[in-house]
Amino acid sequence: MEIKVVSNILKVNDAIARGNQSLFKEEGVFTVNIMGSPGAGKTSLLLRTIEGLGNDLKIGVIEGDIATTHDAELIQQTGVPVVQINTDGACHLDANMIKEALSHLDLSKIDLLFIENVGNLVCPAGFKLGESAKVAVLSVPEGDDKPKKYPAIFGIADAVILNKIDTLSVFDFDVASLHKDILSIKEGMEIFEVSCKTGEGLSSWINWLKKVVIL
Repeated sequence: MEIKVVSNILKVNDAIARGNQSLFKEEGVFTVNIMGSPGAGKTSLLLRTIEGLGNDLKIGVIEGDIATTHDAELIQQTGVPVVQINTDGACHLDANMIKEALSHLDLSKIDLLFIENVGNLVCPAGFKLGESAKVAVLSVPEGDDKPKKYPAIFGIADAVILNKIDTLSVFDFDVASLHKDILSIKEGMEIFEVSCKTGEGLSSWINWLKKVVIL
């Protein structure tokens, strides 16, 4: 019975996600679902990406968090339109949350919409949002074993970002092993090594975004 209930929840979510996806296509909005652990640097990546893209694309952001508006306030300071979703304990965003948030955004003025998911490496992998692409973010301090422990999120991702490479000299982190593990899960995965603190590697990530965004 429990399995059936979960299956029904996912079916309803997927139906709403398809509706979101249709809306994005109609409005010409490319949507990126950014997933990763708490502290991986998802918000820092967004801030750097907004800065790096400049006026090349009109950007919007949906911020997902269990509580507080801290990250949304940081994004708001850039002048980019942002909507905060507080899940009140839920470990992920779902398609209906996104549908409701979209009523607070003028999609006609957005080319690229980022959705920062709740910090978690498990739950977000199971819920489609209607996004155009999924990006998994992990950081050096978390360790190089994350793909082995959480293969599902890396399996659905279109790109992986290894953040905080400026700390590689401090931590016992095997970059080659990480690449091998990710590519064993999904052959041909785009992997970007960046430091949101120093700016290293961000240009490659931003250039990839410009290439994949279809308007």
